[in-house]
Amino acid sequence: MSTRPATGAGSQGGPQAAQPWNRQRLRSNNEWLLLERLRSAGPLSRAQLARDTGLSKPTVSAALAMLERAGLAREAGLLAPERGRIAVLYEPDPQAGHVLGVDIGRARLRVAVADLNGRILARRDVPNRGRSANAVADAVVAAAREATEQAGLRPGDVVHAAIGSPGVWDESQRRVHYAGNLPGWGRRGLFERLAAGLETRISLHNDANLAALGEYADGAGAGSKVFVYLLIGTGLGMGVVVGGELQPGASGAAGEIGLLPLMGGRQTLEGTAAAESVVRSARELGLGGSLTAKRVFEAARAGDPAARAAVLREARQLAYAVAVVAAVLDPDLVVLGGGLGNGADLLIDPLEEELHRLSPLRPRLAASLLGDEAVLRGALATALLGARAEVFERRTAAVG
Repeated sequence: MSTRPATGAGSQGGPQAAQPWNRQRLRSNNEWLLLERLRSAGPLSRAQLARDTGLSKPTVSAALAMLERAGLAREAGLLAPERGRIAVLYEPDPQAGHVLGVDIGRARLRVAVADLNGRILARRDVPNRGRSANAVADAVVAAAREATEQAGLRPGDVVHAAIGSPGVWDESQRRVHYAGNLPGWGRRGLFERLAAGLETRISLHNDANLAALGEYADGAGAGSKVFVYLLIGTGLGMGVVVGGELQPGASGAAGEIGLLPLMGGRQTLEGTAAAESVVRSARELGLGGSLTAKRVFEAARAGDPAARAAVLREARQLAYAVAVVAAVLDPDLVVLGGGLGNGADLLIDPLEEELHRLSPLRPRLAASLLGDEAVLRGALATALLGARAEVFERRTAAVG
């Protein structure tokens, strides 16, 4: 087992990408090409695969036979055309491997197990009660084991686990920076502890980056040219997707907008625009009782004037963030996500009004369609990118 830290879901080069040309590699590339075609457009027949890929029918037949022997593809039914013979349809075998997605938040831990088609087989969503970094890591492992067992799998059946958390992974120091909302999360050795407990290869990712990938693939960001996802919760983060590709920056810190200092440098944007600032504003404005950001938004919907004023103050702080982002990146869409993103119905109109006052650059604003699921969806998608190639290599090598 090993850790494979990363800041995003980089492109996969397919099988044996670094090896020189040889006949075995050519055959392997043909099999990979067919498997990916089946994944994107299947189920398909031999004839359809030959037309789509330009490979000869004998080559397609030989490659499909190898994929079947390796447990990577399977028969999916029959195609009865108006003319000609009945054809067998093929599809990828989703049970060839499994992945784990993990979302580590200050308030909750979310874990899901999926097959190679991305279908979720089991999941756990539990409060994060860990008072130390080790306790949080152990709770993640426990939730993952429960989900794996629920899916009828053993830990060794999981090929890759993608983990999202606040902060930025530093490969040279083997630790996370800027995860102030998870005390102790930056200490060395923590993620080796996770890898050992999960018993699989893991990759580490910024949560806002994963949320952006999830929202781009399955949510409000689909089709955007330059898409920004604002993760507004205990902290404030941002993920940027350009032309379908995540932009992590030189060291993975692109999007750490919460660190942006405000006038005078005494406060950061995260300190004035995250969940605690909403609660603080509401108290300053006279709202009493046991408060959370969620309760403040609920009170605002119910018409409480202090709560409404606190939400308005939040919208104005976020407008400053969007104005900065618009000036630097010129996005066509900014999506509000995270815990406070669930209050987008109250935030978007005053945010747009303040943005018009601040800047002539006004990207379209939208609420997240994935809500609290965005980070987990992005984690699963990222895990699948690596797992599919790894499973292919393992299984074709075993039967080749």
